[in-house]
Amino acid sequence: MSDFVHLHVHSEFSLLDGLCKIPNLVNKAKKHGQKALALTDHGTMYGAMHFYNECHKQGIKPIIGLEAYMAKKSRKNKQTRPGADQNHLTLLAKNFKGYQNLMRLTSIAHLEGFSYKPRIDEETLFKHSEGLIVMSGCAGSFFNRLLRDGKQSEAEVTRFC
Repeated sequence: MSDFVHLHVHSEFSLLDGLCKIPNLVNKAKKHGQKALALTDHGTMYGAMHFYNECHKQGIKPIIGLEAYMAKKSRKNKQTRPGADQNHLTLLAKNFKGYQNLMRLTSIAHLEGFSYKPRIDEETLFKHSEGLIVMSGCAGSFFNRLLRDGKQSEAEVTRFC
């Protein structure tokens, strides 16, 4: 069990989707013998520093991330209803440059892409992708929606949105 690492975790700082308190998350990972833990709150990085400090305090390697809301076309297009023009994509920082890019992406999402939720688009992600690991995300990701709809061949050749 000690080799297992949770790479998709939401905290109380996650937009409308988290409840766990950061000290409790880190403590539970430590009790289970895990050496690292990621924080990937929805649309925000409000808890990143608290998470980082708590992980170091408890001897756990922090992995800073973000579950981004991806606009299907442009972040500048407003949605007609909540969720109409967005998918999820999980991003992890693999180094300091990646952390800086996560901060840029979430800032752009709030300042330029906000439509019900803070969104980025492919253009923004590619521009600020250095130092990032991109994962397919949760059940709300574009890839998983295609797979759920029986479109495996389309999922295999698609990009992010």
